[in-house]
Amino acid sequence: MKRVRVHNVTMGWPVAEADHATSMWSRFWGLMGKKPMPEGKALLIDPCSSVHTMFMRFPIDVVYLSKENRVVKIAPEMRAWRAGLGGKGAHKVLEMLPGAAANLEVGDEVALDPLA
Repeated sequence: MKRVRVHNVTMGWPVAEADHATSMWSRFWGLMGKKPMPEGKALLIDPCSSVHTMFMRFPIDVVYLSKENRVVKIAPEMRAWRAGLGGKGAHKVLEMLPGAAANLEVGDEVALDPLA
């Protein structure tokens, strides 16, 4: 799985280092059944406009991004056994530990820079 550095271009600060789930299976499994991620880590699911937290062991912040990498919606601290829709314009989802999306706002632009 590829990794990307997520950076808030609008505010000028780093957000997380994310695994980039682009295959059918990596998008399907996501964080189901996994342990919580270390601080500063995330999962970027692409393409994706809705999520669920079935079989998850921990709550997550869910950030919905447009094709242009603009934040279109934030769902903080989504608990297990919930579902969320990104709404109009959502094309990617960034899943992070609770509180990690506090430095993002709707309308912010993020950069997704590949990591070696």
